[in-house]
Amino acid sequence: MTGFSTDWLDLREEADQRARDADLEARLADHFAGREELRIVDLGCGTGANARALAAHLPGVQHWRFVDNDPDLLAAARARMAQWGAAAGDPQGDLHMVAQSKQVHITFQQADLSSDLSAVIEPNDDLITAAAFFDLVSPAWIARFVETVAATGAVFYTVLIYDGEEVWMPSHEADNAVHAAFRQHQRGDKGFGPAAGSDAADLLIRRFAEAGYHVHAAPSPWRLEAPDRALIAALADGTAQAARETGLIDAATAHDWRTARANADAAIIGHVDLLALPPAD
Repeated sequence: MTGFSTDWLDLREEADQRARDADLEARLADHFAGREELRIVDLGCGTGANARALAAHLPGVQHWRFVDNDPDLLAAARARMAQWGAAAGDPQGDLHMVAQSKQVHITFQQADLSSDLSAVIEPNDDLITAAAFFDLVSPAWIARFVETVAATGAVFYTVLIYDGEEVWMPSHEADNAVHAAFRQHQRGDKGFGPAAGSDAADLLIRRFAEAGYHVHAAPSPWRLEAPDRALIAALADGTAQAARETGLIDAATAHDWRTARANADAAIIGHVDLLALPPAD
């Protein structure tokens, strides 16, 4: 998969946490209420932001396995989680901590998620989770992923799947053209085959429903305003560059749009959160 910098992941973390749908998170917490321990796999873990947001909502003893293909991100995740939870343990290995009144144990696994899912998702895993990940993978990979998860009977919970909806304020004459080019760029191969992009949430919903899961989805848009200026500017940069790379937007239009958008008053970037509960539950 194309890598993401720690700077970008740090920049978006606060907006991500604000956007997560609280009702769906509560439904997940209710599902595991009464459980003493949980085995959790975080796919494409980045710096561990998903675990930092989710740990408070899960049972008191949590065994996390952080999975990422990027060794630098795994190292960053280890450092951020150790600081977050005042962790004990080998600084190059597993972490053990008490954080938010939970016992949190973390192992780290470098793995190429595009190849062997069975090496990542194990039969006794309770929860498979990810954040801002599934719009980057292909429809065929999603089908294999759902089949693998369903075979274990694990719960699936993911947040911040890009859904293709964007509103920038004030409007700009190139908004539609840049947005169309960006969405085409997003469907490029990120290491898993041509990406599902904004179709990912619908594909996951359909595939899990076909597997007999009870699927719940909720919107989780970024709502960015003046305090998010740095994120707005970074988003404008990335969007303009991606749109330009498609050849559908000329350099002058991309530059003009990027300049205007870096100083936008506000932006709403659509995402979807999704919870899939196995049929026995």
